[in-house]
Amino acid sequence: MKKSGIKLSAIACACSFALSANAATTLFTNVDIFNGTEDKLYEDHHVLVIDNKIAKISKSTIKSADAMVIDGQGMTLMPGLIEGHGHLQMAGGSLSEIENNLNWEELAVRSSANAKAALMSGFTSWRDAGGMGAGLKKAVDAELVEGPRIYPSGGFIGPTGSHADFRNLTTPNETFNGPQSSGARLGMTITADGVDAIKTAGRQNFMQGATQIKIMSSGGVASQFDPWQLEAYSDDEIQAAVQVANAYGSYVMSHAYSKQAIMRNLENGVKSIEHGFSFDAEIAELMEEKGAYMTTNMQAFSPLLGQVSAISASPASARKAASAQAAFKDYIANVKKFRPKLGFQGDCVGLVNACQAQNDHQIYLGAEFFGNFYYLKALTSVNGEILKLSGDVVDPYPEGKLGVVEVGAYADLLLVEGNPLEDITVIGGNEKWFDAEPRNGIDTLRVIMKDGKIYKNSL
Repeated sequence: MKKSGIKLSAIACACSFALSANAATTLFTNVDIFNGTEDKLYEDHHVLVIDNKIAKISKSTIKSADAMVIDGQGMTLMPGLIEGHGHLQMAGGSLSEIENNLNWEELAVRSSANAKAALMSGFTSWRDAGGMGAGLKKAVDAELVEGPRIYPSGGFIGPTGSHADFRNLTTPNETFNGPQSSGARLGMTITADGVDAIKTAGRQNFMQGATQIKIMSSGGVASQFDPWQLEAYSDDEIQAAVQVANAYGSYVMSHAYSKQAIMRNLENGVKSIEHGFSFDAEIAELMEEKGAYMTTNMQAFSPLLGQVSAISASPASARKAASAQAAFKDYIANVKKFRPKLGFQGDCVGLVNACQAQNDHQIYLGAEFFGNFYYLKALTSVNGEILKLSGDVVDPYPEGKLGVVEVGAYADLLLVEGNPLEDITVIGGNEKWFDAEPRNGIDTLRVIMKDGKIYKNSL
């Protein structure tokens, strides 16, 4: 690998100062390509981007008279990272803080800061797993705010007392189903008991611009009413959500911890299992049969989990976290053995510095547990496939693939100083978590391109 002593050609230097023009044609030369799907680098290649798509990939020199040329100097060109389960709008230290202390103005500003930080960390696409509609997405698409492509889920859908119920015990409940909670008023969460209420909630989310439905079909940790073992939704209720999603040509993603919850979701048509900590051989077989995916937050297996503010702020949540970690001890061994279609999940509730540190640590943990290549796929091509489950009708970006470097795919690209197949730290992976130094971007991400436009060039 030709990674030492970066020397810029004259043309690369000249072009690095022309970013405001956002040239319609960009030519990356002398790059080693990680395409998102193969455990190898294609060395000494050239990639031509026209408008927002990858137009040509070649071992031979590509000639383009009007292209802005970026000399990759032997660095790695790879797909932009994809968040498979994030919460840009959940920008508080805990669910209680979000419910009680933050209004829509502060949440909106904080979510904008989170979006820009995500893009500067190399995340060019983002499946938001509940807590926001399409407002921030529209602002990003209109280039009013810098951020990744966003696939929003709308408000969390769950029953009374579930992981989607943000009320306090003293919250007014005039109609007995939680619409008086701040989270519900802001559209972040929807309390839906029974088939009809779930269908209404799903349709409401799609009306508000959701690209898929998120349900809470089991209990959780960072919430006060529900044990993680809770079987929150019945077969009929899960089927109701799936029926609505199918009507839009989309799918359901479901928060599910226990084996019973995971199996129930898969048997009733859910395509994306969130967390999935009880993953085992039987689940692996059913996932393959159903063509389903799973995303898991790797910090759940860190001994530092109890220091997360959303957990440490509540003694009940801390006890639940300890219980869950003990129950899910076989997850890592089972994933290594059965290799499911696993997507990266950050699942951070918090502000920029906290979420950057958490995601960096999760990237490190995933590579440490499963190997760099498997986890790089989780961060790129597998999550790209998950995003495309939203179907042609509601997919806001239907014209190209995401998470891969191939002709016809969207030009969401990172130029990385180093080889992430050998060293996960070059895309931000960090062995440290709470004691990590605060950062502003990632130095080894030298170029960040989204939709054919360059948002960073530090060459």
